[in-house]
Amino acid sequence: MAENENRNRNQRPMGRGMAMGPRPKLKKGIVKRLLGYIFKYYTPHIIVVAICLLVSSLSSIAMSVIMQRLIDEVINPGLSSGWSSVVGTLTAIITTIICIYGVGILCTFIYPRLMAIVTQGTQKHLRDDMFSKMQSLPIKYFDTHAHGDIMSTYTNDTDATRQLIGQSIPSLITSSVSIVSLTIVMLSYSVWLFLLVIVSILLTVMITGNLGMKAGKFMMGQQKTLAKEEGFVEEMMTGLKVVKVFTHEDEAKNKFEELNNELFRVSSEANKNGNILGPITNNVGNIFYVVVATIGGMLFALNVKNVCLTGVQPLTLGIVVTFLGMFRQMSQMVGQITQQITMVAMGFAGCARVFELIDEEPEKDEGYVELVNVVRNADGSLSETKEHSNLWAWKHPHSDGTTTYTELKGCIELEMVDFGYVPEKLVLEDVSLRAEAGQKFAFVGATGAGKTTITNLINRFYDIPDGKIRFDGINVSKIKKPDLRRSLGLVLQEVNLFTGTVMDNIRYGRLDATDEECIEAAKLANAHDFITRLPEGYATMLTGNGASLSQGQRQLLSIARAAVANTPAMILDEATSSIDTRTEALVQDGMDKLMKGRTVFVIAHRLSTVRNSDSIIVLEKGHIIERGTHDELIAMKKTYYQLYTGAFELD
Repeated sequence: MAENENRNRNQRPMGRGMAMGPRPKLKKGIVKRLLGYIFKYYTPHIIVVAICLLVSSLSSIAMSVIMQRLIDEVINPGLSSGWSSVVGTLTAIITTIICIYGVGILCTFIYPRLMAIVTQGTQKHLRDDMFSKMQSLPIKYFDTHAHGDIMSTYTNDTDATRQLIGQSIPSLITSSVSIVSLTIVMLSYSVWLFLLVIVSILLTVMITGNLGMKAGKFMMGQQKTLAKEEGFVEEMMTGLKVVKVFTHEDEAKNKFEELNNELFRVSSEANKNGNILGPITNNVGNIFYVVVATIGGMLFALNVKNVCLTGVQPLTLGIVVTFLGMFRQMSQMVGQITQQITMVAMGFAGCARVFELIDEEPEKDEGYVELVNVVRNADGSLSETKEHSNLWAWKHPHSDGTTTYTELKGCIELEMVDFGYVPEKLVLEDVSLRAEAGQKFAFVGATGAGKTTITNLINRFYDIPDGKIRFDGINVSKIKKPDLRRSLGLVLQEVNLFTGTVMDNIRYGRLDATDEECIEAAKLANAHDFITRLPEGYATMLTGNGASLSQGQRQLLSIARAAVANTPAMILDEATSSIDTRTEALVQDGMDKLMKGRTVFVIAHRLSTVRNSDSIIVLEKGHIIERGTHDELIAMKKTYYQLYTGAFELD
């Protein structure tokens, strides 16, 4: 099995002398950041949408004002003086109504189409930034975060953000504009009746405020709980074979039920507190609608002096009827705002998780040494070239302005390296070794001894606090990480094949490789024979991590991928430990061809595969306890001898 270095998934990798760093905190100003995304790409769209929302809001209020004119200037005069006297006024009012409705229909046609572009576009840019940040995150981030939880950020949280942008924010803007406009118009009609409206709104806010806060808290909890459940489902899907082989179906169902019950509880509380806001708002509005109608009718009947913004004017029947209509509109606007509280809370919870991922600390790279193509001059010196020359060198700029070119050979040296995933426990301590170009080094030892950790440090998946690692004499901390990793081939026990053709998966080792180079790499890895027997050969589509292939075939493709990369140094981590003996011979032959002329680090439990190594390193609890060739270690008759002869086995 591939080595698990006993890392605690709830803690970050650490080295000696380093303190446990706090988890990055989410920056404040979520609204500002979200609006920044929107206006960065869609300012013209937002301007048009804002105009449409404003016009739409004002048009509905204008209809209420027209109703007052219709009653006071058409219906009442028509009943008392005859309809012929109001034909002109009626015609003007009807024309106004047609224009208002026409503009409203046009805005209704434009607004949703532009808002769809803004909403989906912002969601796209958020996902782009999340995925871009994810590519820059260190390996330790994925060691400490459930993959399903990360996926939930791409799905549930971005969807909650979409609803916030596409529904909640426009609704809040429309309602707010309508409330302000209605307030001005109401005050211009009657201050006394407006005071009743204020009492209604204050009572509604007092009743719904506490419920809205509770709903918001539970909405945030719902997002987090949903992420946990989806993470568990993703984990169970990945490990379904293991669940079945150990007959842990019932335990898995019980665990899922536990998570699902918690999601049910939090979601129920969120929706219970959220859904009750609408009925409360509507009922309070209905009660005060009757109160306003009663008091307004009494004031009209008693001919009470009506105070308004313009002074004192008569309270007409049209004003009372129109006021009731505007009160109904305002109640609906307040109701919309209270109903959006839960959606806003969910949207901000999702948005916070999105920005939390975007704000994660990227993998640090302070390297400045680059890997470049070079040509060898007549005097033996190296010169950089833009052409693909199959000769590589490290381009090392110095502080004095000079630049040196060191040929890429694959000499790797570790000097007094210490490292621990957590500060209280070192995985490696005082590890030193030197592999000359073309040498094969093998690491053996029990699980947790530090074998895989050494290879992870060479790749700079983790940085060391103490000691030095040099590549061709250059400290790897000075080498840019992409350039360093481009010079190292990697073949793991767990093969990852991507959705695409067989050719695409081989070419993943070097994207500019030609079809001929990929085929040659497959022949080198002993994969060409089985590939040609596939239904469409190299054009055969692979899905589900190459589920249609055997483990050995998948491993051969992994070797072919490393072969096409054609790197001077290679890391083979338990590459043959999970395949049968017959297939192992085929894979081993492919690896032997791959290793020829390269510096190779091999990790293997099957000691028969490391006999021909130039040096075998025996590790125990992070220390090198033996080193030498196979014959030298056998002659010493210590740990390696006991492992090889079966006196005791690797754990």
